[in-house]
Amino acid sequence: MSLRISFELDENDLKHFRLIMQEARQAASRMLPEDIVAAAEELLEHVEESTAPGFIVSRLRNLRLMIRMLSDLDWRLPHQEASRVLNALAYFAEPDDLIPDEIPGLGFLDDAIMIELVVRELRHEIEAYQDFCDYRDRLIREHGHTAKVSREGWLDNRRNELQGRMRRRRKRAAQTPLSG
Repeated sequence: MSLRISFELDENDLKHFRLIMQEARQAASRMLPEDIVAAAEELLEHVEESTAPGFIVSRLRNLRLMIRMLSDLDWRLPHQEASRVLNALAYFAEPDDLIPDEIPGLGFLDDAIMIELVVRELRHEIEAYQDFCDYRDRLIREHGHTAKVSREGWLDNRRNELQGRMRRRRKRAAQTPLSG
């Protein structure tokens, strides 16, 4: 039997979490990017070793995705976007959480909430990266592991897909009589 518990964070709650994130970003600004990523990876390992609830574990998949986004050589995030992702990971580089991780069942709740907030902040970057990963997987399935995969190739492919869709829609619209 499972039990569903939900809660809503109001604007004051969100303001509080944003303030904590801002403080974490300031502290992390003195850290090397590799150290920020290492701290986030350490959190992932800590969660995997624990008996964290499923709702925590499911959110941490997004943390893993953000780390992969930074280190994926085929994706190669431009500096500005990489900085945004590193800023999002800053909270996880802070050793002192709102809720200590050692508290069974609740220790990672603040981490899960923060992940939800940064996923919303980075949703466009995450969606683009997931689209790129799907493209790469499709290329590898079709052409094997020797397929040349790059961000530029993905962008060219997306541009061609979008332009093809535009032409099909224009053609369909030209074939449809205008109603009076």
